[in-house]
Parts: sequence; C-alpha cells; structure tokens
Amino acid sequence: MGVPGSFLDPRVFYHKVAVGDPLLSAMLENPNHIGCHTIDKKSESFFSGTHEIECDAIKICAEKIFGGQPNSQDGYIAGGGTESTIEALWVYRNYFVKTYQARPSEIGVLFSEDSSISIIKGCDLLDIRPFIVKVHSQNRKIDKEYLRQLIRSAKDRGILYFIVVLNMGTEIFGSVDDPDLVCAQLEEQNVPFKIHVDAGIGGFIFPFTQPTHKLSFKNPKITSINTDAYKILRAPFGTSVFMIRKGYMDFALTKEARYVAGKDHTLIGSRSGANAIAVWMLLKTLGSKGMNYKMQRIFIRTRQLCEALDKKHIDYFHEPGMNIVAIKNKYMTRQIESLYGLVPDDTENPQWWRVIVMDHVDNALLDAFIEH
Repeated sequence: MGVPGSFLDPRVFYHKVAVGDPLLSAMLENPNHIGCHTIDKKSESFFSGTHEIECDAIKICAEKIFGGQPNSQDGYIAGGGTESTIEALWVYRNYFVKTYQARPSEIGVLFSEDSSISIIKGCDLLDIRPFIVKVHSQNRKIDKEYLRQLIRSAKDRGILYFIVVLNMGTEIFGSVDDPDLVCAQLEEQNVPFKIHVDAGIGGFIFPFTQPTHKLSFKNPKITSINTDAYKILRAPFGTSVFMIRKGYMDFALTKEARYVAGKDHTLIGSRSGANAIAVWMLLKTLGSKGMNYKMQRIFIRTRQLCEALDKKHIDYFHEPGMNIVAIKNKYMTRQIESLYGLVPDDTENPQWWRVIVMDHVDNALLDAFIEH
C-alpha cells in the first residue's frame, strides 16, 4: 500500500499471454529496481527476488566476461549506454571533487573523435570540459602526439584532473583503444586520472574473440566498464550493464533519498527489473560455451565478408576481433545503402558506411550484399 505502482493494469495488458514466460511475467509484475543492489541488500524488499537476479547478472559480466576478482565489483542494469557513460562521469567528477577538492572547471574528459556522443552529453550535464583526441584515419588509433599536446594544452587551460573514456568498439568503425598508450601519456605528465571503458558495442564479443585484451578489470588502471546487452546479446532495447570497482559507487550516493530503502546510487532512479531478468536469462541460457560459440560464429562470418571485399579490391576498415566492417563511401550506391539498411558516419556527408554482422546476417545475406 506504500508503493506508487504495482503490476500492469490487466484491463489493458493481456496477462495470460505471459504464462510460462519469465520475461513477460516480469514485465507484467513490474518490479522496481531503484538503487544499486550489489551494495546494499536493504533496498525495497517487495522486489528482493529480482534484485538478487540482477546482482547475479552483474557478477557474471564483471567476473566471467571482464575478468574481475570475486565480489569486487558493483553495478546495475542501466537504461542504455548513454546512461552508463554519464553514470561513470558523474562518479569520477564527484571522486575528484571530494578526494582532491577539485572544482568542476578543473576536470577534463579525454576521449577519441570516434567515441559516442553520450560523453558530450555527460560533460554538458555535469559542467566538466571535453577534450577530443584525433585518430589516424586509416587504423582509427589514437594519435599519440596529438594526445600529448592535448594534455599539455588542457593543463595550460587549468585542467588538473582527467576522466578518460576508452572504447571497446566504436559506433561506426568498431575500433578499440589502446589503454597503454593513453596511460603512458597521462603518467608522463603526472596528472591524476580515472578510466572508464565504453564497451557498448564490443563488450559481448571482443572478450571472446580477443581474450588477452587489456580493457578489463584485470588491468588495475581500469575502474569501470559498461556494455550494451540489447546489441549483440539481443536483450530488449535500453539495456546496459554498468560495472565499477567496489568503493566508487558511493561517490554517486544521493543521501537525501531517505524514502528509498538502501538509498540510491544510480542516475536513473526507478527502473524496470524486467530488463535485468532478460540479461540474466540470456547469460544463464547460453552459458560460457554457448557465448563462445555464438561470438566465434559471428566473427567467422565477419572475416568472410572482409575476404570477399579484399577480392573485389574494396577499401574498408575492420578491427580484429570485432563484428563491424566500415566501407568507404565511394564504393556505395543509394540502392545498396537503402536495401541493406546501412548506417553512415555522417548522414549529411557520409565518408563511411557501417555493416554490423549479427545473428540474422547469415551467409546468404552476405553473399547477396557482395554481389550487389
């Protein structure tokens, strides 16, 4: 009687359709997952069962996929990659403010020009300053000399602390950033920094195809990671997994939320527990062997596409281990772009077109695409 919500209205939503289906049942039962349940088990007791399921999903992702130590990461199922990235920026802004007595104007955010626009949104909302790093046009790697000069320029402009967002798969190119290169430049110039990994695109494929990668919790310089489950994992849209080392979520604690059992550490507040159940169901059903098989099969088809493009002498970019191939605009026609639903890097002046190989992109579809 004290909760401003309950199961979905049966006069509008057909409840019988959900019989025997855990996800549809959860959507109808409508559990609220406000808070971060890996920190405090006191959160709203009415939904404790699905809270436990969410904690298990976070644990699987953080420990089994991203190499974290047991019980060493917090996190929650967020409403999308944009929310996850802004949550990370919010945590680190407050970390520098509370730990170093920094002013927001002294905090800069470093990220490559291929990164998600969510970082720009976060900088605008949090009143911290963005610094965009150029990449080499052919291999999409961060320009080392440009990065060095950008850090110096930022320091000259009063930036004393840096939040770094590194990519495990960018939106158009699927490119992956090198943490060693970035850390070396920041350490050389003796500035405090924290690193967040945006694995929205590659988080559920790259760790399986490139298991020795350095953008995981095995790397002590990585503090947080997000990955989008609604992409290659095929959960519902608006489902992102946010993970961070223990001890940092408290920098986003809203102590004033006294009416919420366990308080709230999240950006979004109230959120659907159904998405957490969807992620957990996918992970538990596929298992590690199933995930490996699924991702390897997709990666093999991606390599077959690259080999076919090579035979036709068509220029493209492909990051090893990823399922994205970016093809130069000069090889495209409007008919091909429209027929196959390709995505450009710039809708008004495209230079590249993205092909992303998913489960539904089978050999027959790839063969037809190459023939066109």
